[in-house]
Amino acid sequence: MATANAARMIDPDEEAVLLHSIDRWIEKEVRPVVMHHDHNDLWPAELVGQMAEMGLFGATISQEYGGLGLPATTYSKLVSKIASYWMAITGIFNSHLMLAAAVERFGTPEQKAEWLPKFASGEIRGGLALTEPNAGTDLQAIRTTAVRDGDDYVINGTKTWISNGIHGSCFALLVKTDLKAEPRYKGMSLFVAPKITGFEVGKKIKKLGYNAIDSAELIFDNYRLPAANLIGGVEGNGFLQATGGLELGRINVASRGVGLAEGALRLATDYATVRQTMGKPICEHQAIQLKIGEMVTRAKAARLLTQDAAEAYDRGERCDMEAGMAKYFASEAAVRNSEEAMRIFGGYGYSKEYEIERYYRDSLLMCIGEGTNEMQRIIISKQWVKRHSA
Repeated sequence: MATANAARMIDPDEEAVLLHSIDRWIEKEVRPVVMHHDHNDLWPAELVGQMAEMGLFGATISQEYGGLGLPATTYSKLVSKIASYWMAITGIFNSHLMLAAAVERFGTPEQKAEWLPKFASGEIRGGLALTEPNAGTDLQAIRTTAVRDGDDYVINGTKTWISNGIHGSCFALLVKTDLKAEPRYKGMSLFVAPKITGFEVGKKIKKLGYNAIDSAELIFDNYRLPAANLIGGVEGNGFLQATGGLELGRINVASRGVGLAEGALRLATDYATVRQTMGKPICEHQAIQLKIGEMVTRAKAARLLTQDAAEAYDRGERCDMEAGMAKYFASEAAVRNSEEAMRIFGGYGYSKEYEIERYYRDSLLMCIGEGTNEMQRIIISKQWVKRHSA
């Protein structure tokens, strides 16, 4: 964990102003267009421009590089607010900020000075290029290679499921620079990889949910990068650099889960107070009250777990267990709350004329992204035993 996180604080009044501006933006700009973009899987170019103007592409980048320098606690609140109305667009800037975090935490002074101001402004946007067709959770199984050739590296391979792959212009690219290294992770390196000759976008991946943000295949065919683009300037550190931001990434996914859980609760509550059966609103029927009672509790618990992880991150503490618990519980809360909300809506919940079906489709991804929930439980168990061993 970078110790700089411990110094990150924000005045409560400034935080309130920022979050209020997000509320106004959601109401004015996001809510009127979300269903159109989601149903048609359309990239929200206008909203992306607005997010750049608000500084969201520099949300967690230090102020010295032009970012907002937000602590994780504030960033988490911001993400959950947006996700409670439309989760997908939070992925547009979060994937980008993971790229920025790799450069800020591990890059050389020259790399930070060159790239971070452009990342913070949104002039250059992108994400992480880690996953491959046969390497998801097991990143050490990647096959994309980078071979040194004079002052350059020549890269060949394919990445898949890359967020912002079509509309992004730069990625943190994980490759193998030493195929014989043991253990395998010592042969991996991470590059800042802009779209230039040899970097091609393959197919766009059609998804159940998480629409309007592009997920794509990236193809590298004799893609030549200067050695100056090797993050940190030393080979063999890529695996740790790529996974070093997973705590913040999991806090982000947990925050999205919180937003989805709270958004589904909001929709279900609104519907239950106006929909009537047997001469009274359905919120007065015990069966519905039981569902809403569980949904309220689940959403609150998810928020508190996520807040706990974010606070630990801001203190500069190791928080893989806390981030794992938050990600696991909040993502499952999102799925359960959205499913229960659909049941409360009845037949209307299955209709695309209502928003709740989108929450269900989007929530399922949260159980997979940033490490599956099965993996989270293993991490939680190992850390718990390690911290409490006799």
